Amino acid sequence: MVDPSRDSSPYRRGVGIMLTNPDGLVFVAQRIDFKSEAWQMPQGGIDPGEDPLQTARRELEEETGIPPRLATLVAESATWLRYDLPSDLRGKLWKGRYRGQEQKWFLMRFLGRDEDVVLETAHPEFSAWRWVRPEHTVDLIVPFKRDLYRQVLDAFAPHLIPA
Repeated sequence: MVDPSRDSSPYRRGVGIMLTNPDGLVFVAQRIDFKSEAWQMPQGGIDPGEDPLQTARRELEEETGIPPRLATLVAESATWLRYDLPSDLRGKLWKGRYRGQEQKWFLMRFLGRDEDVVLETAHPEFSAWRWVRPEHTVDLIVPFKRDLYRQVLDAFAPHLIPA
């Protein structure tokens, strides 16, 4: 077992998207590849030559079918936010090369209709989706990402619509 504080493996660079609707609810989707109920906000890795915002727009469309014209940028996290993988997943994800992810997060406002969300993409990652209150995202995510989601909520709190 690798002690996270002594792990010198790098973090995988990526992005995350907190997408809100006009009612201030947040988009979450259920991962297709987890046996348990694992819900999350859209996220993904940065490709060579991409900047983080380009990646966020690409990932949002790849995972949800929502084109960039239907999501407007509201805010960006001031810093890169990190999470560490639990030791039992380190050797399984990303061929064991990374200790976790370091992500730039973007808050976007959804300009479309629910019918514009299409999970049946070229490479589906989600089996279901729904809108939830921002504070409920923490309870829905896998435990090792909960601190990260709390940081995302703190970063975007000034821009979120109170319920």
